[in-house]
Amino acid sequence: MAGVAGPLGGVAARVIGSVAEQARSRVPTADLDERDPDYIRESLPGLWMLASLYFRAEVRGLDRIPEDGPVLLVGNHSGGNVTPDTHVFTLAFTTYFGVERRFHQLAHNLVLSMPGLSRLRKYGTVAAHPENARRALEAGAALLVYPGGDYEVHRPSWESAKVDFGGRRGFVRVAQRHGVPLVPVVSIGGQETAIFISRGEGLARLLGLDRMFRLKVLPISLALPWGLNVGDMLGHLPLPAKITIQVLPAIDVREMEIDAAHDLVIARMQEALHALQAERRLPVLG
Repeated sequence: MAGVAGPLGGVAARVIGSVAEQARSRVPTADLDERDPDYIRESLPGLWMLASLYFRAEVRGLDRIPEDGPVLLVGNHSGGNVTPDTHVFTLAFTTYFGVERRFHQLAHNLVLSMPGLSRLRKYGTVAAHPENARRALEAGAALLVYPGGDYEVHRPSWESAKVDFGGRRGFVRVAQRHGVPLVPVVSIGGQETAIFISRGEGLARLLGLDRMFRLKVLPISLALPWGLNVGDMLGHLPLPAKITIQVLPAIDVREMEIDAAHDLVIARMQEALHALQAERRLPVLG
């Protein structure tokens, strides 16, 4: 049996490596200049109207974001592979500050390599990588990051009001390295756009998705139009849950110890998220 397992293991490793390389080759090279103010100006009114009517979007506290210069916006993330909180906040930020202000969002590589999502790059989305964060902040941009990534965005729906970055602290290092203010952004409603059941971490490991695509989860949910939705690779039709987003006061983490800064950011975000949850009377309806 050991003799069989060895060759099979080698074949599996080669297959996984080949698939991983193909996936990496599909990821577009980050180009901050792909952000297209003219495209944003033309598409913004219709998209913002859709977000306002369908998600009854409400974004508060945009005046707490510095009016110019680089800033790191750190948010909790919700809604599976269809993330209405990102879309709503991007539209609100651009409406408030104008299309000419540089604004970029970091996203998982696979999001940017999916067909039909090139428009995200026109809104300033680039692959989540420290080098892209550096380039955006050095260009004087506002940069939106979601440290929880795919781990947080697929958390069970009954953890809707939980900030869960999975212990990741890189966002603190980014703010310290570049000496920029860190502005927390909390949102609620996204985890009500489907019934998220499990992250499927064990299933992802079993299938080697962590090695192929840097995916630590293979989520399981109940979502339209699929019913049982495993992986959410094709997205889903989100329920029209009310999306509420709150921008918190900036935190200066430059002289703080990393763990202390991380804990402070999480604590303030969690307190604000619990307050947003307390406002909601019913799921989806808000």
